[in-house]
Amino acid sequence: MRSCVTSVSRAVGKEIITIEGLSPEGDHPLQHAWAEVNVPQCGYCQAGQLMSAAVLLRENPEPTDQDIDDAMSGNICRCGTYLRIRKAIHLAAAIQKSRAKQS
Repeated sequence: MRSCVTSVSRAVGKEIITIEGLSPEGDHPLQHAWAEVNVPQCGYCQAGQLMSAAVLLRENPEPTDQDIDDAMSGNICRCGTYLRIRKAIHLAAAIQKSRAKQS
C-alpha cells in the first residue's frame, strides 16, 4: 500500500516496512543493484521506487520488462531514470536468485 495515498487508519494493526526496513545491514539485493546501476539522480522518488520494486520482486522473482513497467507505473521519476530502474530490478532479481541457490 502506498503511504502517499493511504489513510493512516488503514494501517492500524498492520506491519509497516519502510525503505530502511528492507535490510538494516544495507545488503538487500535492491540496495546493491540501485548502487551498482547508479539509479538515483535527484533521489526524490527513490523511496517509492525501491518499495514498489521490493513488492514486485517478492511477488514475481523473475519479472519481465512489461511486469516491471506495470508494477512501477505509479511512480514518477522527474529525472527519467526509468531504464536504469528497470536494469536495477533485473539485476536485483538475479542477485536474489543467486542468493537463494547458495542457501
